[in-house]
Amino acid sequence: PEQWEILKKYVLTPTMYQPRDGARIGNGQNKKENHNLLEAIMLRSIDEPAANGIPNIITVSGTRKGQPDNEGADNCVEFLNKVKAHAEEKNITICMEYLNSKVNHPDYMFDHIAWGVDVMSRVNSPRVKILYDIYHAQIMDGDIIRNIRTHYQWIGHFHTGGNPGRHDIDESQELNY
Repeated sequence: PEQWEILKKYVLTPTMYQPRDGARIGNGQNKKENHNLLEAIMLRSIDEPAANGIPNIITVSGTRKGQPDNEGADNCVEFLNKVKAHAEEKNITICMEYLNSKVNHPDYMFDHIAWGVDVMSRVNSPRVKILYDIYHAQIMDGDIIRNIRTHYQWIGHFHTGGNPGRHDIDESQELNY
């Protein structure tokens, strides 16, 4: 945010805002005990980018810590349903990031596309979507093109990166972009 004025000067717009406080991978929306704190943070985190023309904010599910995936999904749906009206009113899309739990983010809950699609379809808001990170998706589920085509309605933003190694996209990567 401290550099948004510089971007505006050159007619550039950041596409994604990462809240400065609150949800971290270890204390996400999948745990009900985090909801009160995260709700206040999420509402503030919707207002700041809305006032500055940034269209999306990033969020995370949280880690399992022994929690069953279906319980975590139910808790994420409950949380997102609490904040979606504010996002809809402000025209901000909340994008929950799909990350891998194999290499970079052990125990992260939203580590398969089916889990995220289940959550998004139950929230069913044009302002609550998946941040589809192709690097992470390739590690966990593969079948990138088919998954994008099948689930595009639930995806709000893409990140790209090469696998292996999260390097620049070139001929040394598994996917030929």
